[in-house]
Amino acid sequence: MSLKDVELKKEYRSLLDNVVQDFYIPLLKDATLYQRAVGFFSSSSLVEISKGIAAMAEAGGKIQIVASPYLSDEDVEAIKKGYSDRDKIIEGALLSSLSDEHVDYYSMERLNLLANLIADGVLDIRIAYTEDSKGIGMYHEKMGLITDTDGNRVAFSGSMNESATAMLVNYETIDVFRSWGDESEQERVTLKQNAFYSIWNDTEPNIHVLEFPKVTEALIEKYRKKSPNFGLDRQQYSGSKRRHTGRTASVHSIGARVPEEIEFHAYQKEAIASWVGENYRGIFDMATGTGKTFTGLGSIAKISEDLDDELAVIIVCPYQHLVEQWVEDIVKFNMKPIIGYSASAQKDWKKRLSNAIRDQKIRRDKRFFCFVTTNATFASDYVQEQISKIKMPILLVVDEAHNFGAPTYAECLDERFTYRLALSATLERHHDDEGTSLLYSFFGKKCIEYPLSRAIDEDKLTRYKYFPIVVYLNNDELSRYEQLSYEMSRCLIKDKKGNYKLNKRGEILALQRARIVAGASEKLVSLREQILPYVHENNLLVYCGATNVLDEKADRSSTDDGDVRQIEAVTNILGNEFGMSVSKFTADEDMETRALIVDQYQKKGKLQAIVAIKCLDEGVNIPGIRTAFILASTTNPKEYIQRRGRVLRKAPEKEFAEIYDFITLPRPLDTVSSMTEDQVKRDMSLVRNEIARIKEFGRLSMNPMDAESLIWEIQDAYHITDDEPGEGEF
Repeated sequence: MSLKDVELKKEYRSLLDNVVQDFYIPLLKDATLYQRAVGFFSSSSLVEISKGIAAMAEAGGKIQIVASPYLSDEDVEAIKKGYSDRDKIIEGALLSSLSDEHVDYYSMERLNLLANLIADGVLDIRIAYTEDSKGIGMYHEKMGLITDTDGNRVAFSGSMNESATAMLVNYETIDVFRSWGDESEQERVTLKQNAFYSIWNDTEPNIHVLEFPKVTEALIEKYRKKSPNFGLDRQQYSGSKRRHTGRTASVHSIGARVPEEIEFHAYQKEAIASWVGENYRGIFDMATGTGKTFTGLGSIAKISEDLDDELAVIIVCPYQHLVEQWVEDIVKFNMKPIIGYSASAQKDWKKRLSNAIRDQKIRRDKRFFCFVTTNATFASDYVQEQISKIKMPILLVVDEAHNFGAPTYAECLDERFTYRLALSATLERHHDDEGTSLLYSFFGKKCIEYPLSRAIDEDKLTRYKYFPIVVYLNNDELSRYEQLSYEMSRCLIKDKKGNYKLNKRGEILALQRARIVAGASEKLVSLREQILPYVHENNLLVYCGATNVLDEKADRSSTDDGDVRQIEAVTNILGNEFGMSVSKFTADEDMETRALIVDQYQKKGKLQAIVAIKCLDEGVNIPGIRTAFILASTTNPKEYIQRRGRVLRKAPEKEFAEIYDFITLPRPLDTVSSMTEDQVKRDMSLVRNEIARIKEFGRLSMNPMDAESLIWEIQDAYHITDDEPGEGEF
């Protein structure tokens, strides 16, 4: 094939495109010459440079790399003052860049490949630096050229460094030019070709290019361990298995394996392949109900197989019942998990964990183990101490990973975990850019983004009708709400970016105000009206509003007096007033009771309705829900997006779901015109947040005009012309 046969974009952006799979591999497999000017010379940059070159190198293609040494201020000063020979200083800097930090399988395989190519004369590396009257500097130009047998060339340039950070985390861009393109493109290719030729041959003004035989010898000695693996790119980026060919968990497998009866969807296979391609690090951003757990387990099976089962797997979930849900699936993948949390049925789980870590060091048949636990238990001193004793590579899998942006858990994320996988339908943390950034920095890029809209379009989740039901605070609730709003207005401070935020006291007041909204009494009045047509129906859920917050150090949620009052009131309405068969589903029910409730609920006619709190936030799987009445008022997108997703799980005879969302506004809309400017401002935060939820729920529904009509009505009453929060609103 020719380079002309590859479909190319004019630019590639690292967080939008998979640059290796979409650009490097398709072009380089048909190339005869790859010329690349990169940033700093290091073992990390060498790993990234190697991606895509295997097939080309096997076919006899040549590779020329120009890189710059990383010189410290002390190095530059020494050269400037002539303390020692500059070549010796540069050589020392290059040698120190060949680190031992890479221990993961694919990085070591790639360094071995490069070392072999250098030894065989296929790959040539030259070192460039700038020098003028002001002194010595770094050569920073970033460009590349790919040439095929017909002389066709693709030139590219831009901000993308060949480093793991640039490829995975930072937002980088490369521009692409073709020798067979228009006159402008052809000219850019010629300019890049001439520039590279001049630099490579050391004829470019103010740029010096040298070869360092001792560096290449050191690189070969350090990284060449065996014959080159020319199938490396295919294995890493296609998701194909490295050694084993069978799908089943054979009697000889001690690690995770995909069972024969499970067949992944195409998007799940792509996610796993992309994760493997990123050296087993990344994020699965998948809508609730689209198979996050199985995709995660498939990833565990892949890495376990690749590493010959020399692996410790640690799976972390927010709550106890989520651990048990994982366990149900973990055992299908040939694993016998150690289940660790305060109320675990494995009473001796601490001893099991300790023994597994000890045995992994000394017994070949015990080199793999899986430990599944809660967030709180994972962060405990005991578990952290045990993890520090593990000598094998560790894969950390975190479910509902957005929680790990919180300081309590973030401090546990460190370099002990060579391999990393984050699962979440909503990774971005609400009002916490710093925590969100930390998660991306630790776990890496998104290997898949499978939103709820796509899941509905592809029939992975059911369609739904959305009915926003407006309720208002009564006089007493409104009075308390306004008083708290006034007090909060005196707790506003500016952060480093100049944005308004609440101080600690303001955050406490905000929680108190949220409890008023969550427990608004008019919700019960309206619920009676809305549920009346469904009194003879099945598979109903009434989801109450939580008025307390989970303690980060707890591994199960709790129910306070305010929660209980609303739950009991709803249960009384459904059970006593309407004579329906109904059951509560709260933290007070143990896991056995919960399982029995779900089982009865799934059996038509046994249990008509569940009155629940927090279960949709905690990840409880109840696919039979057909009609949900959501009394819970939340302004956190993470929470309401997850709630909707769990209502939309597929189930037999479930053509579509219905969601009744109780929208809480401070006061009737026809009274807004008589309010003072300060009163309107204190209302605005709640009003805007409710509008945001209506818009999000309505846009994917089967009846979007119901939501749009209400939004227009609210915006008209409050004279809102945009969706952005105003300055000082809270």
